[in-house]
Parts: sequence; C-alpha cells; structure tokens
Amino acid sequence: MEPFESTYDRIGTAYGATRCADPRIARRIVDALGDARSVLNVGAGTGSYEPDDRWVVAVEPSFEMIRQRPELAAPAIQAVAEALPFGDKTFDACLAVLTLHHWSDRGRGLAEMQRVSRGRAVILTWDPVSAGAFWLTAEYFPEILALDVPRFPTIEGLSRCLGSIEVLPVLIPHDCRDGFLGAYWARPEAYLDAAVRQGMSAFPQIDPTIVEAGLKRLSDDLSSGRWDGRWGYLRQLTEIDLGYRLVVAGHGPGRTYRRAGAAL
Repeated sequence: MEPFESTYDRIGTAYGATRCADPRIARRIVDALGDARSVLNVGAGTGSYEPDDRWVVAVEPSFEMIRQRPELAAPAIQAVAEALPFGDKTFDACLAVLTLHHWSDRGRGLAEMQRVSRGRAVILTWDPVSAGAFWLTAEYFPEILALDVPRFPTIEGLSRCLGSIEVLPVLIPHDCRDGFLGAYWARPEAYLDAAVRQGMSAFPQIDPTIVEAGLKRLSDDLSSGRWDGRWGYLRQLTEIDLGYRLVVAGHGPGRTYRRAGAAL
C-alpha cells in the first residue's frame, strides 16, 4: 500500500469537472476565516474554496485530487489530517471543507488542526441530525444515509473535540455551482446524469445495483409527474437548509446555533 493511498484516487477522477466553488458559500467561508492571513486547507481536494487574498497551503492525501488542482492553485502537500507535517501554531487558521467524514481518526485530525493553528478552525460539514430532510436520500437512496450518518460528526461531537464553537447554517442555493450531493435539490433531473454523480463521493461507495434501482425510480417518478406532485414546490424556492453547517472554533466565546431545515 502506498503511504497516502486514498479512496479518492479511485472515486475522485472527475472532481475537477463538477466541483467548483459556489461564490455564495465561498463568501461564508471567507467571512468565517476573519482576518487570518495564513490558512492551511486540510483535506483540500481540488482546492475549490481556498481564498485567493491570503497565503494558503493545502494538505490532501489523494494524488488524483492533487493532480486536478488548477495550475495557479495554492501549493499542495500529500499528507493526512491525522499527521499534519507542520510545527505548532504555524498558521493563523485551518480550513476543512466537506472532508471530516473521510478521515480515519476524526478526533486526532481535529486536534492536529488546533495544534498547527494560532487562531480559528473553520469547518464546513453536514449535521447528521438532519438525516431525512432531503428527498433524494430519504426516498430514493436511504443507503446513502446509512453510509453518511455514522461517519459525519455530530455538532455535539465537534464541540467535545474543539471546545467553544459557533455553528451557522449554510443554505444551499437552488442553482448551486458546486456539485456536492445536496447541490441539485431543486434540479432532480441532474442526478440522472452520470457525470454529475461522478463528483459525489457517496454514489461510488454503494452497490451499483442499488444505484441503478434508485435512479430508475427517480426517472420513472419524473416522467410520470409523481416527483413534481410531491416536491415540485422546491423548484420555486431560491435556497434551502439541508443540514450543511459552518463550524467555527477558536474565535473567542462561542455559541451553538441550529436552524431546522424544511422536511423534504
């Protein structure tokens, strides 16, 4: 086994095509980073949300993901969150975007982020308390929930690791440009596109026959009008809360804030 062999070397070959930063989510992340001038992006992938107005270093275990980083992206080091190759207090802040659920030892990785940061840690994640809030996973692919609920940290778990935290809901726009799992909540036809699904880590990790069956039911429901009969109102909304959360630690007195999403 290679020292940094990663699942994403197998499933992440198309991320550069479908996973680009959504500017509205990017603004939330930049705001959360505050006045940090140096940022370590942990589990950086192709670097979608790395701010371009400060010094950034990326850490990513997958060579395939590093290969897809743009030519002018921040320098990337092949390493894992659980063993960051930097001294104590090297960076003003650490960033982790939709990556914690892929770490082998989340507690150790979070401790490493705090060790190398002089200030705050900013984490974009999904709160498993929101399981069942999204029509795609609740109705067509419950197997994705079975995969994701155990591996995503709870807010309480993050607080135990990080101490005082602020938790902010990240509403997903109806025309989200970043093709993660919840991005197409108002554009159901997109999930039928294999190229779109290749930018989502969940689909390659469940049985292909299950994927095929769920896609057929979705296709049939779209053709028959059943999907629009149940969820067509979503096409009229501009944004929604699916459980994505921005967690900020190390910024001073904190609070936990949770806003319930609409049941889809």
